[in-house]
Amino acid sequence: MTIGVTTPTGNVGAHLLRLLVQAGERPRALLRDPARLPADVAGHVDAVAMDSWDAGAVAEATRGLTALYWVSPTATDRDPLQAHAVAAVGVRAAVQRNGIGRVVFQSSVGAEKRTGAGEIDGLAATELALDATGAAVTHLRCGYFFTNLLMEAEAIGGGVLATAMDLDRPLPWVAPADIAAVAAVRLLSVSWTGRCVQAVHGPEDLSFRRVAGVLSEVLGHPVEPRRITDDEARAALAAAGMSEAQVEAVAMMTAGIRDGFTPENPRSRLTTTPTSLAGWAAAHLAR
Repeated sequence: MTIGVTTPTGNVGAHLLRLLVQAGERPRALLRDPARLPADVAGHVDAVAMDSWDAGAVAEATRGLTALYWVSPTATDRDPLQAHAVAAVGVRAAVQRNGIGRVVFQSSVGAEKRTGAGEIDGLAATELALDATGAAVTHLRCGYFFTNLLMEAEAIGGGVLATAMDLDRPLPWVAPADIAAVAAVRLLSVSWTGRCVQAVHGPEDLSFRRVAGVLSEVLGHPVEPRRITDDEARAALAAAGMSEAQVEAVAMMTAGIRDGFTPENPRSRLTTTPTSLAGWAAAHLAR
């Protein structure tokens, strides 16, 4: 088989590429700049330049694939929802034109709402586009990435974990490496057909208060969970240089999975993955 992997240098994609190589495959790495691939990986993959927002480039880069791992990229230079819509049109056309038989899509918890979850709405629209291709499609409904904490590393180091989420509401949190493991076995398996939804929920549901407690234990200093308002979150995002559309996409994403939302896929043996927050934080946040 020939498996294509988008965002192969990302938090999930880098792990996925390694797993496929270790499984004996020679995957096709699809990325804007092939020179970004680490040298120790590049010799084991076929790297192809591809802009995920260019429908023609996507169709050309995915010719001959039997399976595809698709990540709809977040736009930093335009309206994120419009960017997801453009990418969805391109990947749908490429899957149909090239007869790609199996697609694994990196979606998110909250995509089942279809609307009202900010940028996640773009992933929901991509799910629908891929469902319409006629290919076998697995949507990975991923929990909150541990790696999101890296964006708050400075504040956490200063003893504060700020969020607009309810501090006591448990959410599924997951390590990107665990998502890659689930993606790898799905891509390598040929025993599934049709439309599948596979939630990837990490080892346990965690509230931000509990996350702050874990970080306090691992880092050896107190980390205080602090609830901020949606407007305060918007102001912080705008101060970081995000456009109004980008700010709203992020703010509504938080609100959409906070206010009265229960994931469609319950936690079970099939949705639970092993990497703990404490272990991840010790490896990536502790100094």
